[in-house]
Amino acid sequence: MKLFSELYKKEHILSKIDARLKMTTSLVILAMVISYRGYAFPLAIAVMSFSLCIMMNIPIRTFAFRFSEPVFIASIIVLLKLFFHGNDPIFSINIIGINISGYKEGLMDGLLIALRILGAVSVMAVMGFSTPFNEILAGLSWMRVPRGFVEILMFAYRYIFVLIEDAMVIYNAQKNRLGYSSIRQGMGSFGTLTGSLILKAFDHSHDISVAMIQRGFDGNIPLMNHKPFKSLEIAFSFILLSALGILWVI
Repeated sequence: MKLFSELYKKEHILSKIDARLKMTTSLVILAMVISYRGYAFPLAIAVMSFSLCIMMNIPIRTFAFRFSEPVFIASIIVLLKLFFHGNDPIFSINIIGINISGYKEGLMDGLLIALRILGAVSVMAVMGFSTPFNEILAGLSWMRVPRGFVEILMFAYRYIFVLIEDAMVIYNAQKNRLGYSSIRQGMGSFGTLTGSLILKAFDHSHDISVAMIQRGFDGNIPLMNHKPFKSLEIAFSFILLSALGILWVI
């Protein structure tokens, strides 16, 4: 639960900046990272984002958890590119009569894609670490994201913690009854746990729908009412994007 909590979102350099500006700036930087054709800019963005996370006192375990999947995907892409793309081999080995070669072009292309992935994920990580989820929803509403999608995100975020607690209760009950004492029993217990969570998710969705209708919910969410922008924050975002734009051109 601590990995998913927002207890670490305390006062820091980005906490008081308008979420709409942070989201807009993050999207522009994300476009720069994806469109850049070299290695320097994505690497610089990743280092800058990591430094911001350190300044925000993000726990290392939480940071590693958020980056574990992107790093795994980036590693797989590098390996696939290394062994299956290119014409200039940098090494070649023979395993059980099968010749396996690694290519320079594939390695370089794989590293470029991996750096883009890490740079883009680091930008989104800073955005997520520095902004409460309700402000992200308000920003999505301001960006004219369909209201129904925003509502679904809000309720999903609310009940994911409920489902995690239900999952832990079921898992602990199964574990106490030796439900994971062997691989076969573990697979069966995991299937039962998954099925139970799916049923609970349907029950929770029905209950929340009935509760909202009975309370006269008309689709108007107060958190989607926006405050005016601050000129200082706009100037800060403009200066940051201008500096990064110069680095992107170089």
